[in-house]
Amino acid sequence: MSIDFVMNLMQVIFVNVILSGDNAVVIALACKNVDPKLQKKAIVLGSAGAIGLRIILTFIAAWVLKIPLILFIAGIILCWIAMGLLKGEDESISVKSSNNLIDAFKTILIADVVMSIDNVIAVTGAAKGNLSIVIIGLIISIPIIIWGSHILMKVMNKVPIIVTLGAALLGYISGEMVMGDQIIGGYLHHIFSGFDYILPISLAIFVVLIGKVLKHKIEKVEQIKHSI
Repeated sequence: MSIDFVMNLMQVIFVNVILSGDNAVVIALACKNVDPKLQKKAIVLGSAGAIGLRIILTFIAAWVLKIPLILFIAGIILCWIAMGLLKGEDESISVKSSNNLIDAFKTILIADVVMSIDNVIAVTGAAKGNLSIVIIGLIISIPIIIWGSHILMKVMNKVPIIVTLGAALLGYISGEMVMGDQIIGGYLHHIFSGFDYILPISLAIFVVLIGKVLKHKIEKVEQIKHSI
């Protein structure tokens, strides 16, 4: 097992954990009214379904991202996602709790599709198209997210640098995705080969700075609203 494989795997796990807190909340809400005797089964089924669904979506994304310019567009979208992470955007979704095991499972799968676009783009970029890294990373990280979501949320709230590092990593990955695009990346590399390193680092710094500025502005607006 090479160092690159391990590093990419760690990136996939870290990115997935940072971006998947809401998914864990969805599973908890969907299973809230299920018979207590079946709740654990509902959570296990929902988690297994989420893993399988995420793998399928990532396979599709890995294929789509091979199309010229799509990787560039995905890199830009990932930059936006990274800034949203620092702004504190809430990815809200209405979740109907059901007392039926099958209905709860369906709710989890539907909600996971809606909420997993950012995860899929980020994880695919972090894995650099290596689907074995994606699968191993998801199998490791999703159970951690499901059963440790409350602890993870508390840790991220108490140690905000984790979120900042996550956003910086997403910015870096977005730069690698842009440079990996056949057209845009190829053109930039032709102009100056140093862009392979400069662009990812620049975007990592950019998303952190802009994300912090936007968060500060949002907080100011909220303070003004409360003072009125």
